Amino acid sequence: MIPPGSVIIADWHLCKESKEFFQKILHKKGRKKFGLLESPVMPPHVSVETVHYKVFLSGKSGVGKTTLAARLAGLNLPSVHHETTGIETTVVYWPVRLRDGGRVLFFRLQLWDCGENALRRFDHLLPSCREQADAVLFLFSFIDRTSFDDLSNQTAKWSDPSVVKVVIGTKFDLFMHCDVSERDVKEFQERWNLPVLRTGGEVTDGLGDVAPILNCLAENLWHQDCLMRTVQPSQQDCVTVL
Repeated sequence: MIPPGSVIIADWHLCKESKEFFQKILHKKGRKKFGLLESPVMPPHVSVETVHYKVFLSGKSGVGKTTLAARLAGLNLPSVHHETTGIETTVVYWPVRLRDGGRVLFFRLQLWDCGENALRRFDHLLPSCREQADAVLFLFSFIDRTSFDDLSNQTAKWSDPSVVKVVIGTKFDLFMHCDVSERDVKEFQERWNLPVLRTGGEVTDGLGDVAPILNCLAENLWHQDCLMRTVQPSQQDCVTVL
């Protein structure tokens, strides 16, 4: 776990100079929806590298994996819960500026969401989700104690040190019904040395709500890539650019 903001500029989405880049993922007052073959189009004089990552969403049924994917992509949040019947993928683009060197990168995050029951019924789904995964988001719900207790079981299954791991607590806004305390979260974080983020409530401006999660994910992915290649984050060749 690296200190937030040590690799990228964490509040860059609030800076005036970032407007040109974030406009490419915005449409009117919301976010643009990108298909598998679509990408932000920058002016010819602006050179921006795009780095591609596969991110798997892991968690018990009902914790909000589909809702989180929609929130990160700026899509409409589902009003009722429906178990995901198979694998659903969502593409999220997120620009960041590296602290060392000032380079701007577009992170293309392909989120893989698969229902818990589907994973149990079909043996081939989990291997497909795990194959070439760059990161995994472990989800638990603040109003479901069993989902929090299951985190240790989830994280133990992902022993590959090259995979970035981030924990996200959903439904944090429902504090009146909270079954997981801040002390529980702190003890878990100290034991597993993983970043624990929180999400919940209505979407407001479409960026501020998701910036902490997307910045954390992007920062740890870039840092991990640089570690795997044993070079500094500021060098041009520290990640494969597609």
